[in-house]
Amino acid sequence: MTNFIPLFPLPLVVFPGEDLNLHIFEPRYKQLITDCYAAKKPFGIPSVINNEVMELGTLVEIVEISKVYDNGEMDIKTKATVVFKILEQIQELPHKLYHGAIVTYPTTKYLGSAPLMKKILQSIRELHSLINVHKDFKKPDESLLSFDVAHHAGMTIEEEYQLLGYDEELHRQEYIKRHLVKVLGVMSQMDLLRTKVQLNGHFKNLEGFKF
Repeated sequence: MTNFIPLFPLPLVVFPGEDLNLHIFEPRYKQLITDCYAAKKPFGIPSVINNEVMELGTLVEIVEISKVYDNGEMDIKTKATVVFKILEQIQELPHKLYHGAIVTYPTTKYLGSAPLMKKILQSIRELHSLINVHKDFKKPDESLLSFDVAHHAGMTIEEEYQLLGYDEELHRQEYIKRHLVKVLGVMSQMDLLRTKVQLNGHFKNLEGFKF
């Protein structure tokens, strides 16, 4: 299926199911939100990476306009729904400040591995413990999918964008698992380095090498 959607490019990756709160201040996007809210239509957030609008993004629905300021700026709450792929950008729309695109919707599958997700959650919580961070996933562990935990795994925007492009849940789980193995390995080396630095200058009780 293909259709036209307004675009609101942002330097982030939005995952399906994500709740995203935004403060709208640019005139073109104030117009976009006003139009979409009045028509009860969604808009698309394609990722911007290295000042380039990428071809993948996520469709979001406006849940509510929480506040409208005197200057027309707005606080809004949105809910991300599905991944889209841009086929053609439409730079000029009649009487509109914003632009849009013709998009298609890749099939996204959500059947993964429960044991693998359990390992991913253990690794994420281990990472959070190491950096002294606490995050609430707001869902029971057994209900969590890769998209629910991806922002908590310490990935770069490029890595999150690559994850967005995987159609299969199992592939997304494997990607996050490999990332966490790498990150936790680095953290382990940092702890070892910290220990070595702290021991430097101390009297050392070491056994000599036996030839």
